[in-house]
Amino acid sequence: MANTSAIPQQQSDDRVPLKTWIGVMGTILGAFMAVLDIQITNASLRDIQAALGATLEEGSWISTSYLVAEIVVIPITGWLSQVFSVRRYILVNASFFVFFSMCCAWAWNLSSMIVFRALQGFTGGILIPMSFAFLLTNLPPKKQPIGMAMFALTATFAPSIGPTLGGWLTENYGWEYVFYLNLVPGLMLLSAVWYAVAPTPMRLELLKGGDWWGIASMAIGLGSLQVVLEEGSRKDWFSSDFVLRLTIISAIFLSAFFWIELTRKNPFINLRLLTRRNFGLATIVNISLGVGLYGSVFILPLYLSQIQQYNAMQIGEVIMWAGVPQLFIVPIVPKLMQRIDIRVMIATGVSLFAVSCFMNANMSHDTGIDQLRWSQLVRALGQPLIMVPLSTIATAGMEKHEAGSASGLFNMMRNMGGSMGIAALATLVTQRQQFHSNRLGESVSLYNPATQERINQMTQYFVSRGADLSVAKDRAIQAIDNIVRREAYVMAFNDCFYFVGIALLVSGIAILGFKKVKPGAGGGGGAH
Repeated sequence: MANTSAIPQQQSDDRVPLKTWIGVMGTILGAFMAVLDIQITNASLRDIQAALGATLEEGSWISTSYLVAEIVVIPITGWLSQVFSVRRYILVNASFFVFFSMCCAWAWNLSSMIVFRALQGFTGGILIPMSFAFLLTNLPPKKQPIGMAMFALTATFAPSIGPTLGGWLTENYGWEYVFYLNLVPGLMLLSAVWYAVAPTPMRLELLKGGDWWGIASMAIGLGSLQVVLEEGSRKDWFSSDFVLRLTIISAIFLSAFFWIELTRKNPFINLRLLTRRNFGLATIVNISLGVGLYGSVFILPLYLSQIQQYNAMQIGEVIMWAGVPQLFIVPIVPKLMQRIDIRVMIATGVSLFAVSCFMNANMSHDTGIDQLRWSQLVRALGQPLIMVPLSTIATAGMEKHEAGSASGLFNMMRNMGGSMGIAALATLVTQRQQFHSNRLGESVSLYNPATQERINQMTQYFVSRGADLSVAKDRAIQAIDNIVRREAYVMAFNDCFYFVGIALLVSGIAILGFKKVKPGAGGGGGAH
């Protein structure tokens, strides 16, 4: 009889008021803005550097400063939201995020831009885990897959659409509008949170017993590691004293962070969640998802600008094919989760994502939007099948009081996977280009009859265009050298896509260890 009488109560618990959905959509809009801003400046970097009088290396800090601040603030967000209350914490940080976005558009030199970008990342970084934690704590288990599907768009759609949007705004209005873009959605976010998120009292007494040593060691360790990952490839890794010193600092402070968090009675983030079977294994897949998401959005534009000479808008049109279809695919994923084993869906998504990378691993110097469109569509199909079920399986049975730690860890690991992936790919493309260039150089020797014949043909061509014989021969040799370099780069980009595809498949082994979870079992603590 007890079970029977519980059914109507459970059904009423599953009803979600419109006010709550407005809160969920508002916080998810905030997460979308924060993730979008990671990638959106990439297409505008040259214009920003020119306006601020910065070199390419100096300009890289425009992205690095944002990422460092964001990755540092994500893990402490759960604890700080308890101290200042969820509503107040989101409202204050979202307001500052919009303000610092405007400041970025008004930056008068490189130093001011880097400071404003860091502050933008520090205030915007909280919007990602707070969105995830809010839906875990405010939606009943049966509605959580819908919330996860909405959140998935921030993680998968935003990186895909970022370069497109940034390129279009820069081409048509100017790079400043990349930052002005945050104003309208920022005001919508503030309105939604103000209306829908219930006010709760602050708990400032938590500051007295705060895990300050843990927070300090995490901030220094993670911040240093992020700078190493961002700058390592540009500075040739450990041949740079700067990178070497930061690597040592990150190793020392991250070791201290793990020791403090695992031995302290009340840590600011519960690292022991990683020992839970589904959460720990899902984190492995999540890291590789970060490698794939951010790695593919890094390497493909590099190929298109370097080999195809595409501008920001044209690059955006290619990347868009991996983004826009997700708007139509993500809404049907929760329905599929009710009929198909979640583990099968994740495995399918990982396989499709890997296949899309392997499709890109056979590019030639003629590969353009017509050839890349299909691999982008396969990627658009695969990414939602990973993100939504993976979030569900990771948080299945998660207690409400662990939502902050779970959200901080899960989102930090994906972003860290992205940083590691970009660092690895930046190094890989350089090394493989040199390798292929040397191999091709051995074949295209000046003593090779076929090469000599080709040089003679090209020399005659340049002579026919008015050059004298000596200049024509130099131009012919230079043209051959350019072709070798171009082909070496194409082969290096292909190797990078192989790397991403293999990384995804290897992480897929973790799926075999997942415990079976039914949709609606997520956030088990929320059901009580």
